[in-house]
Amino acid sequence: MLDSRIRPLIDPPLNALGRGLARKGVSANGVTLMGLVFGLCAAAALALQQFYLGLLLVLLSRLADGLDGAVARASQKTRFGGYLDITCDFLFYGAIPMAFVWADPTSNGAAGAWLLTSFYFNGATFLGYAVLAEQQGMETRERGSKSLYFAGGLLEGTETIGFFVALCLWPAFFAPMAWVFGALCFVTAGLRILLARQMFDPRD
Repeated sequence: MLDSRIRPLIDPPLNALGRGLARKGVSANGVTLMGLVFGLCAAAALALQQFYLGLLLVLLSRLADGLDGAVARASQKTRFGGYLDITCDFLFYGAIPMAFVWADPTSNGAAGAWLLTSFYFNGATFLGYAVLAEQQGMETRERGSKSLYFAGGLLEGTETIGFFVALCLWPAFFAPMAWVFGALCFVTAGLRILLARQMFDPRD
């Protein structure tokens, strides 16, 4: 919901940094993988209940996630680069909730399972919509230049990162926050299915 509003604010500095990295020979895929390394290290820190370190690494991971596209735009965009980016994103988004479950399985296990299931379902509707949009030749730049069609929703990347930051700052409240955020993910996925039916069902 917030991605289209925040992109005009963050894209100019990211693009400037991306051009500088591209001139130094840094590859977009390398930045993507570095972001994944930061993300997995964040998960490890959170599992060990090092929550402020985890927060720093989460933010570094998402900075790299924004920079890889900027480097690609300044050098050469590839379909594999987009594929690698979304694959690493999904691993990151699954690793962070898992880390909180590992940090306190008794208190966080049920809520973590609910949250991960909602992520799985929401991700499926997102990728499925992107496939159908690609087949129809649809394009959008509201959320920046992307390799995949990004269908908007109630919860998008900005909201998810804000949620992860909140979890790092208030880890004792993981369970109630996970129940609520997971429910909103299910709502987002359901709304996307209704949108897909409206957009792609020839009977309508």
